[in-house]
Amino acid sequence: MSEILILYYSRHGATAELARLVARGIESVAGIGARIRTVPPVVPATEAAVAAAVPATGPPYATRADLTECVGLALGSPTRFGNMAAPLKHFIDGTSAEWLSGALAGKPAAVFTSSASMHGGQESTLLSMMLPLLHHGMLIVGIPFTEPELTATRSGGSPYGASHLAGPRGELPVSDDEKALARALGRRLAEVARRLAGGAP
Repeated sequence: MSEILILYYSRHGATAELARLVARGIESVAGIGARIRTVPPVVPATEAAVAAAVPATGPPYATRADLTECVGLALGSPTRFGNMAAPLKHFIDGTSAEWLSGALAGKPAAVFTSSASMHGGQESTLLSMMLPLLHHGMLIVGIPFTEPELTATRSGGSPYGASHLAGPRGELPVSDDEKALARALGRRLAEVARRLAGGAP
């Protein structure tokens, strides 16, 4: 079975919940599975500090092999000042070898995020997360307005990718519209990956 890598960082669990919903969308497409991975946190003395090789809970840490083995990528991060979180950026910054070899070129990719406030930079985070993926030659997949929840949502959701409004203390659950859009993003990503691989639409 072909797999799509869901690579994310989550501090308080909201982005992890979106990752699980994107995975459900991916796995609704026949012949495509989801491989969920996370990244370790970074600390001020990154060079000297060594993170545990295996996280205490949740999915395993991603390796660069995960990128090359999968047929697509869903990249997720909480919003940090309108950009992706440092741990995810740190991992992406270490993919020069994959960039040089073109290992990701031609594969589909999608992005998702969560923020504390309605205007906390969700769309700028989604757009900035696309930039390294475009440098890798990936094909960006968004959410079309044929998904009715995109116009109905009063919380997260964007044509650029799935998103969630978590609230200032992370107190807001993922809304029904946000859930539907995250699943739709995963489904669309998987359908595009299958078509690119020569499978049935």
